[in-house]
Amino acid sequence: MPKVTRRTLLAFTAVASVIEPTFAEGEDASPELRALIGAHEATYVGLHRVVHQAGSSSHERKRADRIEQEALLAICSYPAISRGDRRAKADYLLTTEARGELDLEEHMQAILHSMKR
Repeated sequence: MPKVTRRTLLAFTAVASVIEPTFAEGEDASPELRALIGAHEATYVGLHRVVHQAGSSSHERKRADRIEQEALLAICSYPAISRGDRRAKADYLLTTEARGELDLEEHMQAILHSMKR
């Protein structure tokens, strides 16, 4: 059996990074992740509705914010194992981060913990 060196590993990684995307193109996100993303989108719309609603109370806004944060944390902590899930999760979280919404320490901790599973 040939000896595996760092150079061999680096070459394999370089080739895999070029080949892997073509295999992943046909993979979709799992129904579970799609459901989590759909739930977050709904809670995000609900949060904005409450925030912009005339006469909404501080309690209502805090509750809507908490529900939206929990939905986002569910996506952050989802263990994306398949290529389709990894791509969908990354795309969604990058879009969320671009809006300035992925800003809590808990988000990053959940993402990092999800990678350990």
